[in-house]
Amino acid sequence: MMSSSPLAGAGDGDMESLPLAAASDYASVASTFDPLLSSSPPSPPAPAAFPLSRASSSFVDPPSYADVAASSPRSASASSSASPRSARAATSEYSHIAVSDPETVAEAAATSIVSGSAPTYISYLVTSARRGDHRRHAVRRRFRDFVTLADRLAEAFRGHFVPPRPDKNTVESQVMQRDEFVAQRRAALERYLCRLAEHPAIGTSDELRVFLQAEGKMPLPSSTDVASRMLDGAARLPRQLLGEEAVAPPQDVVQPAKGGRDLLRIFKELKQSMVTDWGGVKPPLVEEDKEFLEKKQKVQDWEQQLSSASQQAEALVKAQQDMGDTMGALGLAFVKLTKFETEEAMYDSQRIRAVDSKRIATAAVKASRTCRDLNTQTVKYLDTLHEHLGIMLSVHTAFSDRASALLTVQTLMSDLASLQSRIEKLEAASSKVFGGDRTRLRKVEELRETIRATEDAKCCALREYERIKENNKVELSRLDRERREDFLEMLKGYVTSQAAYAEKIVDGWETVAEETSGYGRRSDNMTS
Repeated sequence: MMSSSPLAGAGDGDMESLPLAAASDYASVASTFDPLLSSSPPSPPAPAAFPLSRASSSFVDPPSYADVAASSPRSASASSSASPRSARAATSEYSHIAVSDPETVAEAAATSIVSGSAPTYISYLVTSARRGDHRRHAVRRRFRDFVTLADRLAEAFRGHFVPPRPDKNTVESQVMQRDEFVAQRRAALERYLCRLAEHPAIGTSDELRVFLQAEGKMPLPSSTDVASRMLDGAARLPRQLLGEEAVAPPQDVVQPAKGGRDLLRIFKELKQSMVTDWGGVKPPLVEEDKEFLEKKQKVQDWEQQLSSASQQAEALVKAQQDMGDTMGALGLAFVKLTKFETEEAMYDSQRIRAVDSKRIATAAVKASRTCRDLNTQTVKYLDTLHEHLGIMLSVHTAFSDRASALLTVQTLMSDLASLQSRIEKLEAASSKVFGGDRTRLRKVEELRETIRATEDAKCCALREYERIKENNKVELSRLDRERREDFLEMLKGYVTSQAAYAEKIVDGWETVAEETSGYGRRSDNMTS
């Protein structure tokens, strides 16, 4: 920013520098020399009296970034304590997790007639280190491996709020530049692994440890192969209908029926759902946890408020960006005005106004860049809204696990009631035959065996349902605690940064107001 000290000449001997009047002399100088303010137009001075030094660019050039870049206010950048996310990361099993060095790899089994056109994929270097262990593990993983990890975690941690993995984003990969897309995906995958490590249950799991430390390619488990599951389910269906596999094994009932491996179970659970929802028939087991139902409704209401706040945050960021752009355009306009005033100046007061125009231009550019810095801080703090909105997907998945487990128990209990009813009918029909009906009695024994297997499956499904209920309870408590911590930190940071940067902008304009205060005094004198 320029001061009221004289401007040195640029070099030619016949050029004179312009001595600038102090702010207190604005009125006299303006009334004497400025035809816009004086009552009678004076005769123009000799051209050589106030020549413009063309070698000096102090009036014309816009202020450099070094001159006007506003440093981040200390109150906005300093933090008296670690953020809640940093505290959670400090308690995780891993002290370091990073995804880096993306490289293009050709498919091993791919064959192509045209040289160089074989299918390729992007491989990422995943490095990690456990706390207390000086060794650092480094493995290569592709996006398909992250999908496999997510599927394994979904099976092993039903009822938990498992952080969602990044989407495949096939459309974005075709629209965006390749390097930009790969960079964004790399950052998203790194955030995903860090969130998994911060989870109190998943962070210590074998699934995550194997992914981070096991060298070589990640095997694709059969449970994630949709085509093979559908084929297995179609092959088993005839045997199930004939009674050879009437009951699902206990190890299968603890997993959701969707996927196609057990088509008969899918049909039974679909029937149970339709009877319960549309038929108005009360199922043998219902959700009676009123505390959970109340929290579930509150979470749904919270998601709506969160979505609205997230949209408003995006609008705020856009408005602050527009403000910064507008202030930058204002600064550029005053730079052009400064150039015009300087080149066309005939009077001292015009040159003084040129200096003041540059002061305004400098303040406007400062304010523009301060707005940009403020917007960066706004995005940083309000991103908590988007993060928690993304967590809602995990919450819905955990609630869906609970509903699916309950439906499995209801279906098995209905099957037991149906089997018991069939036995009673067979026994009643057999009792009418003298000496009993051996065929019906043999069928009764087969049904009793089926009942025993169904009872075992029901016990396993009921234990899984209770386990998911407990996981939901623990996770809801954790979510509530982390939400309070994160949003308190967000509000503190947002308010502090807004106040600090607003004060920075005000200070800049107050300085300009003091330097141009002569205009105000001149206006007061003319009014009086």
